Amino acid sequence: MIGATIADLHNQRREVVEGGRTIYNEPDRIIIRDPGGQAYVRGNDLYRFRYGARDIRTDTIGGETRTVVIRPDGSEVITVVGPDGSLLRRIRRDPGGREIVIIDNSYRDPRSVGGFYVDVPPPVVNIPYDRYIVDAEEASPDVIYATMQAPPVQRIDRRYSLDEIRYSPNVRMQMPSIDVNTINFETGSWTIPPDQAARLQVIADGLNQAIQRNPREVFLIEGHTDAVGNEVDNLSLSDRRAQSAAELLTQQFNVPAENLTSQGYGEQYLKEQTQGPSLINRRVTIRRITPLLNGGQASLPPPPPGTAPPR
Repeated sequence: MIGATIADLHNQRREVVEGGRTIYNEPDRIIIRDPGGQAYVRGNDLYRFRYGARDIRTDTIGGETRTVVIRPDGSEVITVVGPDGSLLRRIRRDPGGREIVIIDNSYRDPRSVGGFYVDVPPPVVNIPYDRYIVDAEEASPDVIYATMQAPPVQRIDRRYSLDEIRYSPNVRMQMPSIDVNTINFETGSWTIPPDQAARLQVIADGLNQAIQRNPREVFLIEGHTDAVGNEVDNLSLSDRRAQSAAELLTQQFNVPAENLTSQGYGEQYLKEQTQGPSLINRRVTIRRITPLLNGGQASLPPPPPGTAPPR
């Protein structure tokens, strides 16, 4: 990765203002602050698919860029992005040519309005708190595995796009999550020390079991920081922490890269309410989002664009 700590990126960051939005460009991601003050980070996760690839092909047709990563066993992962670099679709094709659509981010529900923020009430949670937000350090492998396949805490009333899930906290919170507090990050760093990497084994086992059971499962890895430092640094840093965890899960534990997606949230969701340094707040969280992507029909592929969401 570029740089070793967030301070290394300062002289590589470029700031521009376009249409009232402030855009901070880094070599491998952008941070956008809207006129209303809301800020978010957007990275490019194609890097994760290059690990162990036999060949990579990229074509641009009609404004869409299609990257095909060919693996040693002949299977392919196809990623389609739009003209602005945003993910549209991710597909896995097996050596026999059968395709599974894992993510269809081009779908927009007819009821969605405006941007990707969905204003829904917080979910009503009727399960024990320690099964809703699972502590990886305390939980048994059985609990972690069960959480990897747990249903939403309430009925999902429509399909959501990946971007709606990324940028709408009350949508995400309809799914239980696992706080991966078995790994700790130094202040300003996204490196996972080698002695801590092995602590992801139980998490990886749970992910792999869930994906073997349903090859369409999608898990969101969320990165978080403490409140030390500025907002832009923390968004970038948290996104890199999520990326580090996703890379490690694939490279060391063979979790399929296409079943993972990552997003950084900076200091927005502090677990320990302090403005000072906090190891608890420097964390990653894993959440199964398949039912959100598929409108609650978790075992089914996403319906093709233009079809009505399940009732």
